Amino acid sequence: MGNSIVKSQMEDVKNFLGNSVKVFEDFLNNTTIKDLEAEKQGNVDYYKSILSHVRKLLVFCEEGLDTCNIISKSDPFQKGAAEKTLYRIYHQCIEEFFSPKNDAWFENSRSAYTGKNSIQFHEEVPDSLKAVFRQLEGEFQRIREELEYYETDYRTKMIQSK
Repeated sequence: MGNSIVKSQMEDVKNFLGNSVKVFEDFLNNTTIKDLEAEKQGNVDYYKSILSHVRKLLVFCEEGLDTCNIISKSDPFQKGAAEKTLYRIYHQCIEEFFSPKNDAWFENSRSAYTGKNSIQFHEEVPDSLKAVFRQLEGEFQRIREELEYYETDYRTKMIQSK
């Protein structure tokens, strides 16, 4: 890929991450386990698991945003570093959003056919939690489609360089 395409993708991802960080921060700064329980009685351990992973996603998105800011300001533009960063963001942010390692929620692959949101929870959760995921899911899906290229291309480059 040319420098201008990678640079453009970097800017797009940087804006996406900035928005995602804001949404996650707003939610986490204003939500406690007690708030979730008051909104909907449920499994406290499950709520803790979800909030724990949302915090991890926030950290991954913040780290990705910081790296995007640094690379975007570098002169000359470091295409290799940008591609590696986009690959990392794809795995740490995008894939973790749809399929967290702790299995707190999952992606319903059939949602594309039903027109519903793809993030599903194993148990009932408060509407405020569902709303955060609904708010972010469309942009996460859009960025996932844009960055899927790095899943194969970056890995191929690494194998060829060995």
